[in-house]
Amino acid sequence: MQFDGDTYDEERDSVRLTGQWQRVYGLMQDGRWRTLRRICDVVGKSEAGVSARLRDLRKERFGSFRVEKRRVKGGLYEYRVLPPEPSDQMDMLEAAE
Repeated sequence: MQFDGDTYDEERDSVRLTGQWQRVYGLMQDGRWRTLRRICDVVGKSEAGVSARLRDLRKERFGSFRVEKRRVKGGLYEYRVLPPEPSDQMDMLEAAE
């Protein structure tokens, strides 16, 4: 996994962020809708951390997953993770060759 950012320090942050990513992806790969709070409760991480990992899932280097959100009431949203669009999957396969 290759994280980045102004405050990212590979030695200090790599193991922690990789573990967060794996927990969030492991939960969300089933495509079910969940609130950010529910995801946090299951994976045991902060909302800021979970939100960042959901953003990571969208990035090409993390799989180009589709992270969808929908408003359920007031300011509450639910999120789900779906596989990349078929055209994105073909682009990734071609790039790997």
